Amino acid sequence: MKRVKLTVAYDGTNYSGWQIQPNAVTIEGVLNKHLTELLQEPVKVIGASRTDAGVHALGNVAVFDTQARMPAEKISFALNTRLPQDIRVQDSREVPANFHPRFCNTVKTYEYRILNRAFADPTQRLYSLFYYYPLDVEKMKKALACLEGEHDFKSFCTQRGEDEHTVRTIYRTQIEKEDDMIRIRICGNGFLYNMVRIIVGTLLRVGSGFYEPEYMEKLLAARDRRLAGETAPPQGLTLIKIVYE
Repeated sequence: MKRVKLTVAYDGTNYSGWQIQPNAVTIEGVLNKHLTELLQEPVKVIGASRTDAGVHALGNVAVFDTQARMPAEKISFALNTRLPQDIRVQDSREVPANFHPRFCNTVKTYEYRILNRAFADPTQRLYSLFYYYPLDVEKMKKALACLEGEHDFKSFCTQRGEDEHTVRTIYRTQIEKEDDMIRIRICGNGFLYNMVRIIVGTLLRVGSGFYEPEYMEKLLAARDRRLAGETAPPQGLTLIKIVYE
């Protein structure tokens, strides 16, 4: 028996997220199906990040156990011949049997794209949020920088339970604008449910002039989701990479 780690890229447009759900097509479900057929044994992957419906990834991570004799590094090539074109394994390798993608120390990087112009670009509709009103990128940068460091992000998450631990560390943030495309990157040790999308929704209010950048500090102190911006749509979000310490 060996444990194999996969690095997986996918276009999340046609999927109901990562995690298996009844009567829905998911990334996890597709991987399980094709790995089971390829290796001729039941396979269930364990994913590092359970991305939502419509969210994309360049470097999500999953592991599975197998008795197959196929070398781990060859599985990516064989599996990609079976997968649909919107899912591709970027790497496969053997890892220690106790390696778990969710319980190890990691650094995760997410990117959110906003198309900020007068008219939408239909070729970008699946990979960015179209936003008509002008945005002040400099104010958005100042606001986002307030989130760097270790904080309680309760104001920026949809909580799944009252006892959920909501302290996280943001290592780096970045906002760049090239032509009409704004790219927001956030790097941290972990992210709460909808955290990045709520941060982006709040940044849109800052960029539009509804909030001043310093409002971010008040939100951190308030620990109240109702005071933050809306949850930004999923299609603008991509999990860029997960680095294991």
